[in-house]
Amino acid sequence: MIKYHPNINTLTEFASGSLDTAAAIAVNAHLHFCHHCRKQAQDLQLLGGAMLDINSPSVEVDSSVLDSLMQKIDNLETQSGNNVQPSSQSTDSGLAGLPPVVTKMIGNRNKLKWKKLTKGLQIAPLTTGQSHAEVSLHKISAGGKVMQHDHRGQEYTLVLKGSFSDESGVYQQGDFILKQPGDIHSPYAAANRDCICLTVVEAPVRFTSLLGKFLNPFLRLNPA
Repeated sequence: MIKYHPNINTLTEFASGSLDTAAAIAVNAHLHFCHHCRKQAQDLQLLGGAMLDINSPSVEVDSSVLDSLMQKIDNLETQSGNNVQPSSQSTDSGLAGLPPVVTKMIGNRNKLKWKKLTKGLQIAPLTTGQSHAEVSLHKISAGGKVMQHDHRGQEYTLVLKGSFSDESGVYQQGDFILKQPGDIHSPYAAANRDCICLTVVEAPVRFTSLLGKFLNPFLRLNPA
């Protein structure tokens, strides 16, 4: 069961088309799993249109703002220059059944480039055609733990496969987590399977351990 969702402000921005593209990708992927938030976003869009109609009866309501944002998300492959369709022959069966917006960004799964950051964590960057934040897949190996770190910018995380825990709770498929600057945690995956998340970060994290401090200077934000 999904326990963690975007707050009403985030959903309102998404419904109005004013949420930045990177964050909107994470919300869009969450809506794939969450019927409740999907309906709420639809209701907010209708409410926004009705309010504009009431306050400005002589002005035609322009519903193209959200449509434009959704079109931008739908066309991620074209924006990024990656016209390869998802490979049905991929050996990475762990990435089957993902939200369509994530599948589009991945493209050919055989070409997905995983980079090992720490012993239990691998990262695969995704191309989104925006320059505000880094969007990537994070894979925590089964039973693996990510070194404690804090955040220097907002971080949106959506659990795509498996589950992980931290000091604040347990997160499963479809859960949407927003970390704020200054939040500190040390995620670890369940022992029975790898955990794969979609992550949107506005600034590099900062590891707090002695070993992690040696890695911090090499952490860079790479929007694409």
